[in-house]
Amino acid sequence: MPDGKPAGVRCIQLADDNRCKIFGRPERPAFCGGLQPSAEMCGTSREEAVHWLGELERATLPSN
Repeated sequence: MPDGKPAGVRCIQLADDNRCKIFGRPERPAFCGGLQPSAEMCGTSREEAVHWLGELERATLPSN
């Protein structure tokens, strides 16, 4: 996504199992590499982590 990924839009580099198709490759955006997991972000389950990412998406939606 050359112009960045808009909030609320699924990344085109996510596979059906939600794994990054370009993980570890030089073309992976710096933002993605800089997003380091933490206890706050990941919680104690996959569901909590997905919820946190959803909240981040909502928080960064452009205002109308």
